[in-house]
Amino acid sequence: MGQLMRRHWTPICLIEEVAETDGAPVKARVLGEDLVVFRDSNGDVGVMDEYCPHRRASLVFGRNEDCGLRCLYHGWKVDVKGNVIEMVSETAMSVAAQQVKHKAYPVQEWGGFVWAYMGADHGTSTMPEFKPPAWAPTADAQVTIAKAIIPCNWAQILEGAIDSAHSSSLHSSDMVPARIASAGVTETTWLRPSTDKAPRLHIERTHYGFRYAAIRRPIVNAAANDYVRSSVFVAPATTLIPPNNLYNVANINVPIDDTNTAFYFMAWGHKSQTPDTATWRKFLGQTVGVDLDATYRPLRNRENNFWQDRDSMKAGSFTGITGFPNQDIAMWVTMGPIADRTHERLGASDLAIVEFRKLMLDAVMAFQGGATAIGTGDMAAPSSVCAFQAIVPKATDWRTYAAQPVWDSEGTALEPSYAAT
Repeated sequence: MGQLMRRHWTPICLIEEVAETDGAPVKARVLGEDLVVFRDSNGDVGVMDEYCPHRRASLVFGRNEDCGLRCLYHGWKVDVKGNVIEMVSETAMSVAAQQVKHKAYPVQEWGGFVWAYMGADHGTSTMPEFKPPAWAPTADAQVTIAKAIIPCNWAQILEGAIDSAHSSSLHSSDMVPARIASAGVTETTWLRPSTDKAPRLHIERTHYGFRYAAIRRPIVNAAANDYVRSSVFVAPATTLIPPNNLYNVANINVPIDDTNTAFYFMAWGHKSQTPDTATWRKFLGQTVGVDLDATYRPLRNRENNFWQDRDSMKAGSFTGITGFPNQDIAMWVTMGPIADRTHERLGASDLAIVEFRKLMLDAVMAFQGGATAIGTGDMAAPSSVCAFQAIVPKATDWRTYAAQPVWDSEGTALEPSYAAT
């Protein structure tokens, strides 16, 4: 599965983490590999093996200067392409520098992320070109990102993202029913036009993953209409989540290793109505220094019961945990680093979970047999794919519904005091 994932361009870190030219290098661990990320004197970003090719000391502690990263141990210096450009511990006559190549991956900056291609064919003619993801389709789209490092396997996080049924219970204090014509958002709450907690799920498998619909009874005119929330799984690790009235939502789950994941939650859309970084992270309860430590690890954890407030539960909060991603994180983490699925009892509401597992097992076995990795080449997701939510007549086929991302420079936010039932 790791080799399959390496056939995709992968987020390594946020651009904001390496925004400064000649700034401090950043440690990243992706797909079980320790990396160092830095921005050189020319503004170019390097993603390479963390450990110096000489004696394997960490380059995270190195000097970032004059278009290269210099190891503190013996002064060897490497550029963003992995070229060893200085060996100060060797004589001037030495040709050793020409004989050493440090592992460095191709890099692309896009949508707020530093991406790298980590496949075995990196730097060759078979390496795929970078293509913008569906949640950052153009350079003028605003992409706002919250990041958290979660101590559990990537798949159980992704399964939470594609599980539409849980939101009606776990997030019921933050995603509340309201008599509105479509999903909406205030400064504190996401609103949805349904009280139905047991959606009917339909799946459509695609060449890049699958689409599915969670169909609920709307609050208004339920005899004639359905409320459809359609999510998209883009293999191997992305979910397009149904939007609200102002902006689109997505998440991507990057395996750090088997038992740790970099969880990224994105709002994206028109700059006029997509929240800025500080607002988005505050809304989610994912602010560094308040909710997370300096390395993006949640301060809420199992040892402190995720800051659960039992008094607020008595007053009406369903979970007593502030910020709906924090509610999710509590569920993911308490399953264990890798959940034991042999003890599960799945139901009809778990249809998307079952499809994800079948799809990815089929994909990895096909890949082992020599097939192209799912979601790459001709199997890549088309630029038109998107999640949607809508109240539609019952005769409407959600599979052919003409969905488009939310992109309206004149959208109007609901007032924070909007009365929700």
